[in-house]
Amino acid sequence: MRRLELDFQPRRTALSAWVLLAVGGGLMVGAIALQQGFSQQQAQVTQELEGLERQLGKRPEHATSLTPAQSREQAEKLAQMRSVSQQLQRPWERLFGMLEALPQDDVALLTLTPDARKGQVRISAEARDLEAMLAFHKRLEASGELSDVSLLNHEIMAKQPEHPVQFNLSATWEIGHARP
Repeated sequence: MRRLELDFQPRRTALSAWVLLAVGGGLMVGAIALQQGFSQQQAQVTQELEGLERQLGKRPEHATSLTPAQSREQAEKLAQMRSVSQQLQRPWERLFGMLEALPQDDVALLTLTPDARKGQVRISAEARDLEAMLAFHKRLEASGELSDVSLLNHEIMAKQPEHPVQFNLSATWEIGHARP
């Protein structure tokens, strides 16, 4: 019978140990670099958010250092932001949808000038004749989007062959339809 040799500590080559050590060290350096990158990004985002908060009207860190001119400028910017916000809350799609849905065989819209702050809209149009203008006026009054429709002025274009009528209307654009 042959002799059996048991070796509980096999011989390792020094090269494999060094390779494993180098791979582990490389992974650790990569993880540290990645963590520092994330920390820098987080600091940037935090600074940007603080800047946005100051711009949106939250109290600045050093409120006592604002001059009267800076305070007025800040108040003007805040008023402008509120105006833009109010205009964005208007039901634009419903207004345009209502105007597009109206039969306009005899009427052509020229301009539409909404004033969301006042809740009014001014419509300039051209009609084939006076009857078409009055029918368009009645359709606007009957719509659910507009009320207090008023004819501001009209002009019969006598120099044009068919004598069309150019006119301007003013209407109240229902404020109650705005989103809260």
